[in-house]
Amino acid sequence: MESPQAVKQRFEIIGNDPNLNRAIEKSIRVAPTDISVLVTGESGVGKESLPKIIHSLSHRKHAKYIAVNCGAIPEGTIDSELFGHEKGAFTGATQSRDGYFKEADGGTIFLDEVGELPLTTQVRLLRVLETGEFIKVGSSKVQKSDIRIVAATNVNMIEAIKENKFREDLYYRLNTVEIQLSPLRERRSDIHLLFRKFASDFAIKYKMPTIRLTDQAIKALENCSWPGNIRQLKNVAEQISVLETSREVDEAILTHYLPSNSSNLPSVISESKSNKSDFSNEREILYKVLFDMKNDLHDLKKLTLELMEKENDETFKEENRSLIRKVYGDSDTKKEFSEESHQEQLEILQIPEKKKTKPIEKHIEDPYDYAEDIEEEETLSLQDKEVELIKKSLNRHQGKRKPAADELGISERTLYRKIKQYDL
Repeated sequence: MESPQAVKQRFEIIGNDPNLNRAIEKSIRVAPTDISVLVTGESGVGKESLPKIIHSLSHRKHAKYIAVNCGAIPEGTIDSELFGHEKGAFTGATQSRDGYFKEADGGTIFLDEVGELPLTTQVRLLRVLETGEFIKVGSSKVQKSDIRIVAATNVNMIEAIKENKFREDLYYRLNTVEIQLSPLRERRSDIHLLFRKFASDFAIKYKMPTIRLTDQAIKALENCSWPGNIRQLKNVAEQISVLETSREVDEAILTHYLPSNSSNLPSVISESKSNKSDFSNEREILYKVLFDMKNDLHDLKKLTLELMEKENDETFKEENRSLIRKVYGDSDTKKEFSEESHQEQLEILQIPEKKKTKPIEKHIEDPYDYAEDIEEEETLSLQDKEVELIKKSLNRHQGKRKPAADELGISERTLYRKIKQYDL
């Protein structure tokens, strides 16, 4: 059995990170067997290297090794690419063709981005894993294939199963042995080694001196998050090698090529809420707006009344008597909108809940008798919503009435009256 260091030299794998060494050791141990392997990790971490190691150290090393990018094949043709098709099976099928599973018989097939497979193809793949049998598109003849499958994905498979995008039984068949590769941000000590390797390769490729980094530039390189992982680091090394005239790169020059860690997003949305609609916050905002509008309306009434009293224009009052009665009611307006009465007017009107009425017995046949009665899911009680808003505000301010009243847009005295009124 080869050592991890020998395997890294053979396949030009750079790095001394313990997690990387552990992944290579698992690949070496699982290679002589025929069990399925699932390689997981973020995009750009080098998942395609492990299937090559597994194949080259197995008894299938003299047979074919085929790598298939499942995300790059259109959904309509992926079954034909993997399992083959018969002549005339679909438009354009002018001749019979063997798929990858037939071509790689006796060898290894690497299914990259296996999480992107359509559900119908997943069913076919599950049958191959269980029995080694498959059927060409447009054929009824069962064929067998002795093949080993190594899959890789950067998709969270557990979440994909919950969203019904990936079959759970297929996941457990592929995940007999899981090998996980760490992202580059968790391999800080390997970043500079990889950069030096890439810089040396590009110097040979473009026939120019190798670029070198200062100590401060090395620290900046290692402190970067590298969301694109090794692939992104390689691109940065190539850009610097080609574009910079100076062969010594300091921190100021390197910063222009490093990815920015800042984000222009106004807020962070949790994954659990991003895929489904939630109108609870919108309803709360709507109730708050209605509550504020009612307060503003009563304040406007009071100010208008005080303005009319200060002017003491009896002619104006007489000419607009009907409008004043319509707005302020038939009772004494001054008494009605005194300070004490004004607080009582701030009560939110109660909208009566719809009561479920018993269906009326019908003695005649109704062709629409099968129609389903729709019950109101939620009552639009403004008073209940006001109580809920007051409770939330008091909880946020730990029972302090002054900041809670300011948040609700009412006076502290009004809030005190409502606390007593609703027995909060």
